[in-house]
Amino acid sequence: MISILIAGAVSFIIAIFGTPIAIRTLRARNIGQFIQEEVAGHQHKRGTPTMGGIVIILAVVIGFIAAHIRVWEWGAGPNLRILPLFSGQGWLALMAFVGMGAIGFLDDFVKYAREQNMGLSKRWKFLGQLLVAVLFAWGAISLGTSTELSLTRGLGIDLGPWVYTLLVLFLLTAAANAVNLTDGLDGLVAGSGSLVFGAFILITFWQSRNPDFYGVAGALDLAIIAGAVVGAVLGFLWWNAAPARIFMGDTGSQAIGGALAALALLSNTHLLLIFLGGLYAMTTVSVILQVFTFRVFGKRIFRIAPIHHHFEMKGWPETTVIIRFWILAGLSVAVGVGIFYADFLRDTNGGVLP
Repeated sequence: MISILIAGAVSFIIAIFGTPIAIRTLRARNIGQFIQEEVAGHQHKRGTPTMGGIVIILAVVIGFIAAHIRVWEWGAGPNLRILPLFSGQGWLALMAFVGMGAIGFLDDFVKYAREQNMGLSKRWKFLGQLLVAVLFAWGAISLGTSTELSLTRGLGIDLGPWVYTLLVLFLLTAAANAVNLTDGLDGLVAGSGSLVFGAFILITFWQSRNPDFYGVAGALDLAIIAGAVVGAVLGFLWWNAAPARIFMGDTGSQAIGGALAALALLSNTHLLLIFLGGLYAMTTVSVILQVFTFRVFGKRIFRIAPIHHHFEMKGWPETTVIIRFWILAGLSVAVGVGIFYADFLRDTNGGVLP
């Protein structure tokens, strides 16, 4: 637990004090956000520094490493040492986080270079995600990660290495794109992300305390990763809250989506991610429905998609939309954690919930 707190504290400090430096640096280089003309009321945000996800990534990496270093021992005084807790699962989750963030950074950089809202082509973005997915699947299988489809634990459906690799690709791309679609309002992803990763702290820490029940290797390191992300996004949120002084860009949203998928895959909670990330799933579904109804029936069911912009166009103030969507994110997280814990209680009480 101390390691999780250290990871969160270090990443929070780096993010909250590092973000103003990033704001000044990005402003000096005129690296700002391009805004869709269709989104009314957002034109004042044009030019706001973006690519702030770089700070989040650096904060998480440093926080994760710092959590494994001890400079003081209670009762023994100063005692510098590195804890033997670096697990393959932890490094693999960090690789997915940084790898997907790198793809997002390239996307942001292309937008900046072209001075428009179009970044990497779909082909190059998919190839990058495919590379991360293949490396992740290979690493996970090499570490003995279960290839069973799972909700809170394995469902008895073994996917095998090839189908499991496809599952990894699907979850990585789906999570990254879902978070990216949700990142359209000041602080929406940072605030909701802190709730979802907070849930992963509870889940993976619980798994580390019950290794025989869950059989998840490296669960404590996964909890440390989740703790570092919570600290980083909260520190970033200080500057990203409305009115935002900086945006995380695709650099941040892709990294956060990659971390969500990695934690779900390594903690054997593949399907539970749908509940934990309910806000992101809802946002993605709203876009799919909008495209489907327009192409099939020639009509739009929302004034604009993603759905958070729909409510803005109905006259809701941006802060109202953000807070209400945070509430929805919290409710979906509560449902996900409830499902996880209910499964534990059922099996430890003879199949009967107390």
